Amino acid sequence: MERNVVFPRAIRYLITVADMQSFTRAAEQLFVSQPTLSQQIKQLEDLLDVQLLDRTGRSVQLTAAGEVYLHHARRALRELDEGKRAVHELQDLTRGSLRLGMTPISEHLVAPMLEYFNARHPGITLSTLELPQDAVEANVADGNLDIGIAFSNQLQGETRSNEIQSHVLYTETLHFAVGKGHPRAAQTKPLTTQDLAEEPLVLLNTNFALRQHFDQYCRTHGIEPSISIEANSLSVILEIARFGRLATILPGSIASAPHGLHPIAIEPEMPRHNITLISRNSGYRCPACSAFGVAAALWYHGNHEPSLD
Repeated sequence: MERNVVFPRAIRYLITVADMQSFTRAAEQLFVSQPTLSQQIKQLEDLLDVQLLDRTGRSVQLTAAGEVYLHHARRALRELDEGKRAVHELQDLTRGSLRLGMTPISEHLVAPMLEYFNARHPGITLSTLELPQDAVEANVADGNLDIGIAFSNQLQGETRSNEIQSHVLYTETLHFAVGKGHPRAAQTKPLTTQDLAEEPLVLLNTNFALRQHFDQYCRTHGIEPSISIEANSLSVILEIARFGRLATILPGSIASAPHGLHPIAIEPEMPRHNITLISRNSGYRCPACSAFGVAAALWYHGNHEPSLD
């Protein structure tokens, strides 16, 4: 035994001897030989440079120093046992925490998913932070976030850093979306690019990837969109679009009845975007991270019809 190390086994041996007041009975209870037990206690006494047990009487008794030490030793073992239980609870997902970074668009896309995860694992405290995608990836790589969710047109496994990896949870198609009071609220046939160019729009500003991809689509198809309002909040976009006069461009799951909107496909189809789960390539990965990925997949498959593409 190293001079500056106390092993829990030696402490447990001491407690058993003190409780049984006998090396013989303690050895039987611990299923070790009496010489082994005596050697462990002697090493502990040598380490502390004090006698813990009085071996001179018919029964083994604690010395004054042994009484003091045993009080702290019992408390230390309780802490170790509690630590062991806490670790098991983390593995069993009955307790723990998860730090999740999200891009502004993905916040609206995954809110039902977060509620689903909480229902499955109520003991896991989920902390969310809204950040641009670059910041989400950087914080996951640095260990400041456990996991990230982004809305992007990147491919499976494609990231801006080799320190992180991405996994596609599901794919969203962008739609033209209108409120119930809009003239096209009952339209079922796809919108042509010519019609799109004539519709007044409320859109996110050009700092957002969604807007940048829409602008690229317009350039590709020779469209000059009619942008009436720009905003830096998706919530503002949703509220304005619900009034019905202005249309917008949103992922399919947001441009839906639960949000008070009616989605209309556009031909040619607008770009598809992935909802990706971002995690570190190496280093410790908490059990809650894996559980979140499983819950996300279960939630998606339980709330979306299989793709016919």
